[in-house]
Amino acid sequence: MGLLERAKEFIAAKSLTPKQFEQIVGLSNGAFSKLSDSTRRSTVDRISNAFPELNVSWLINGEGDMLNKNVSDTSIGKNKNEKNDTRPRIPYDAAAGTLTETIEGVTEYQCEEVPVISAFPHYDFTIRVVGRSMEPEYFAGDEVACLKVNEKRFLQWGRVHVLDTTQGVVIKRIYDDGDCITCRSYNPEFPDFSIPKEDIRSYNLVVGSLRL
Repeated sequence: MGLLERAKEFIAAKSLTPKQFEQIVGLSNGAFSKLSDSTRRSTVDRISNAFPELNVSWLINGEGDMLNKNVSDTSIGKNKNEKNDTRPRIPYDAAAGTLTETIEGVTEYQCEEVPVISAFPHYDFTIRVVGRSMEPEYFAGDEVACLKVNEKRFLQWGRVHVLDTTQGVVIKRIYDDGDCITCRSYNPEFPDFSIPKEDIRSYNLVVGSLRL
């Protein structure tokens, strides 16, 4: 069994599709099927960062168990008697003032607490997509799971983030542009635009999506 076969075994255990795996790790479309024993270490590191519960030694050469013993995972081997964790679902009207304050001060009135989506890696909240700018990857009504990026040096340029800005909440692929962040849509009908970094309250990496 090679690296690709072990990766297939892992995503089957996580109930993920290859496309979802690629989105979570930040790989290009079709990259999953090209995984092999000669895959670059940098790619393996990206997989490990996205799925800390995955035993890298097992992925590379089949040594040990699939999962690390010291990292809990909510989707594989979960105790059925254990109470399910929840995460807030942030509606846009609750986040109209500031998404950051809403997340940090979630109230029952503002946000619905929903069970953790076990197929995704760790995330802090979900929010639904509005508008057409991110089609065909994300459609209006899709729910995206987001991980708060606490250190700006960990930003992953080119990946989709939900930004809490002084002008509102936006979901875009982001790129560094000096004192600004360039925001790019998937839909070519929507042009790029820039946001001054000082106007961004928080960065939240999209780690998964669900079409409802």
